[in-house]
Amino acid sequence: MNCAQARETARRVLAEHHAPEDLVADVLTVVSELVSNAIRHAGGVTGFHITVRGGHVVIEVSDRSTLPLHLRPPSPHTPGGFGWRVVKTLAPATFIRFHRTGKTITAALPTHASPPPAP
Repeated sequence: MNCAQARETARRVLAEHHAPEDLVADVLTVVSELVSNAIRHAGGVTGFHITVRGGHVVIEVSDRSTLPLHLRPPSPHTPGGFGWRVVKTLAPATFIRFHRTGKTITAALPTHASPPPAP
């Protein structure tokens, strides 16, 4: 699966659930980052699944690498390195599960905005 296919699948699933445009944009960003990182750094995508359940959009991307992800320090001299930071910002409930043939990253984005804090 490539980024375009994953994004199209995500769009279709989100359209079925009448997701608001701001949520669609955030989900597409997370999908793009996870899929492109799997392709570039982890031997390719071995699984992709997206569902809407329990008040969250749940994205699962599996790859062939058993190496943990690492957060690179930001540097104006080195391009890239922001993808994992973006994913963790948009989907703080993100975790990695390692298995014999690689890993699966699961990112969950809430389907609705949190209520504003009490004054």
